[in-house]
Amino acid sequence: MRRKAHPIVAIHKTKQNDTPRRGHPWGAPPWTIDFRPAPRALPDQVDFAIVGGGFSGLSAAAWLRRVAPGRSVLVLESASLGEGASGRTGGMALAETAAGKLPGLGDVLAGYKRILRALRIDSHLTLPGVWELGRSATAKQSPISWSDSGELKVVRLVPGGTVDPGRVLAGLAYAAENAGAQIVEHAKVLALDFSNPLRLRVRHKLQGRFRQKEIRAKKVLLATNAFSLELSGLRDAVPKLTFALATAPLSAAQLKAIGLGSRRPFYTVDLPYLWGRLLESNGVIFGAGLVPAYVGPPSRFPLGGRSIKSAARDLQRYDVRRGEAADRLRWLESRIRNLHPALANVRITHRWGGPILLTEKMHPVFRRHPGSKQVIVLAGYNGHGVALSVYLGKWAAEALLGRRALPRWS
Repeated sequence: MRRKAHPIVAIHKTKQNDTPRRGHPWGAPPWTIDFRPAPRALPDQVDFAIVGGGFSGLSAAAWLRRVAPGRSVLVLESASLGEGASGRTGGMALAETAAGKLPGLGDVLAGYKRILRALRIDSHLTLPGVWELGRSATAKQSPISWSDSGELKVVRLVPGGTVDPGRVLAGLAYAAENAGAQIVEHAKVLALDFSNPLRLRVRHKLQGRFRQKEIRAKKVLLATNAFSLELSGLRDAVPKLTFALATAPLSAAQLKAIGLGSRRPFYTVDLPYLWGRLLESNGVIFGAGLVPAYVGPPSRFPLGGRSIKSAARDLQRYDVRRGEAADRLRWLESRIRNLHPALANVRITHRWGGPILLTEKMHPVFRRHPGSKQVIVLAGYNGHGVALSVYLGKWAAEALLGRRALPRWS
């Protein structure tokens, strides 16, 4: 029998974080994730093992248990939920993919809304549309006029909006757990043996002690995105750390002056790249910048002209308080203060970074692992994954159950 839904899914305690968390080298975003699974021992075997406790993995787990309640589901998260891309995103929900509309994709935003509704997640989703900004071929009537390597104005309005990422992540986790999925934090998959059944070697921290355990699984979903690329076989993808900052609340007059009175989020269609959105507090998030920095001709972006072997895969070495990451944040802050006189003296409340995975032609990776047809790899949203990752997580659940084919673009 399906367990009764946890009340938090309906009453939504996840809230904006006004006091930044301290200690993490990537800083802290302005929201919290009000979910922590109870510590538990790892099982010996499961029907489905999901590696990665972000939007994709939790969406797949919740949907697997929803449509196949008799099958066992285990989510293995190497750190704490929210420490990867899903907890550090800016929360801008966009249509399609970073590469545009792909064959058989369907309506991402409509599907995203249906999933959130079905799982009873109050994400604070709003879809007023998104401004595409540019420095040429702009609209005659533009509410935005900023100085940023030229005059930055509105090009057009496209579908999309914003969510509270903390609410989405916590809501997915509660939905998965309440449906019967096991979620285990601090459980790092060290190796995957493509045998029958599949065997995962896991290092698990429980009650302050590390233990290793082998888990047998009939099928596996690898949803680690920018992490564990060797495990997922994504040797041609490039992990990066990208950056954002949030301002103190702006007055209505300030928002009108900078052209954000409509509360629509925005992103640029040319370089240098910039994106942003409003918070419920009337603070504004601005984001841009990558480390390691891109090396190569524009035609080879995002993979560059150098060997993938020279790319820095260990993003954990970066710290937003020092070195190259701190330089990028200072560069971003300087850009923001020079966009418009109304932003010149605004107070910055949060500075943080988050991982993204860049892929060939900006296509998301959604395919069988070359080592086994029983393993699916889902990753590589290219900074476009807030809605898409949840949408494809549900699709992955259906594929694991044999109810839906994988997309043709993979």
